[in-house]
Amino acid sequence: MRLLKSTVHPDIQSLDRPTFLRLATRAIILQGEQILMLYTERYHDYTLPGGGVDKGEDLEQGFVRELQEETGAKNIRNIREFGLYEEFRPWYKDDFDIMQMKSYCYVCTIDNELGETQFEAYEIKNGMKVVWLNIYDAIKHNEHTIANSDKKGMSIERETFLLKLIVKDLL
Repeated sequence: MRLLKSTVHPDIQSLDRPTFLRLATRAIILQGEQILMLYTERYHDYTLPGGGVDKGEDLEQGFVRELQEETGAKNIRNIREFGLYEEFRPWYKDDFDIMQMKSYCYVCTIDNELGETQFEAYEIKNGMKVVWLNIYDAIKHNEHTIANSDKKGMSIERETFLLKLIVKDLL
């Protein structure tokens, strides 16, 4: 899969530290300029649906499971690679100093009707909601959050980069 970008969090001075590898997938689902996103109230941002790949799953299995859990997506099909976003973030548990996150992004098609979500407790607590919105509005919103919010999460730069690349490459 093509490497879209590799980033290192500004708090990391050296990558020569104990590092934990986390594999994740992200879903890109477009209907014209509308994109399926997750809005998280706690961070006031929009993110692509997706999450961690479980032990024993291949990337596509993890992709389908996460997309179904987070959005209630049905009949996931026409899955194709978009690219890999790699990031190195501070990690403060389990004898590791750094987490290397590899987010494998896929484009797919789903049925218009969404089923029930299966959010985890922390996702519910953070106020996560599934939304369809205009991709340009999502970019503008995230850019405003980056510039003005002290509660933004570490993922917003990745998500905004990906949204802009989706516009460039897919619209």
